[in-house]
Amino acid sequence: MRVNLTVNGRRYEADDVWEGESLLHVLRERMGLPGSKNACEQGECGSCTVRLDGVPVCSCLVAAGQAEGREVVTVEGLADFAAHRSRAHPGSGCAPGDCGTSLDEARRWRARPAGPDPVDGVGLAPIQQAFIDAGAVQCGFCTPGLLVAADELLERNPEPSDADIREALSGNLCRCTGYEKILDAVRLAAARTEGES
Repeated sequence: MRVNLTVNGRRYEADDVWEGESLLHVLRERMGLPGSKNACEQGECGSCTVRLDGVPVCSCLVAAGQAEGREVVTVEGLADFAAHRSRAHPGSGCAPGDCGTSLDEARRWRARPAGPDPVDGVGLAPIQQAFIDAGAVQCGFCTPGLLVAADELLERNPEPSDADIREALSGNLCRCTGYEKILDAVRLAAARTEGES
């Protein structure tokens, strides 16, 4: 079957998708977006967390066909998503179907080398920078899923309590850290966001 979906603001079409193929497999193997990690394949570890129509989901448990016509944000799109959100929807997120890349923008898009001063002005999402600054990244395998889940939390609740953070990240396992640095990173991102308001 053919699956049409919007990933990180760009429309994609995946052909010859078999009915049992996961969204994770389509993202990683067909679309070249390896950020979401393939770990447990049972929805237990959270390494494959993406946002599907704004809601964090384990992409290993979502059949690719279920994503037909829907919007997906992966860790690769967090910086663009955060920049768009702060410009177009301060304090909230995009309603499904309201945002994305126009056909004209897509035609003008060109890959640019990564560097300390990105050409388009989008560096890292606030949560990504906070993870770096707080030392919350160890081996990095769980980090993409944690980033996506934490970004959704901060969009929904810009001033989360420790209990809120723990609840939002409860589906994401990390074997390297004691989670304190991860909690510190979410607190840091929240404080920085609050300071910008």
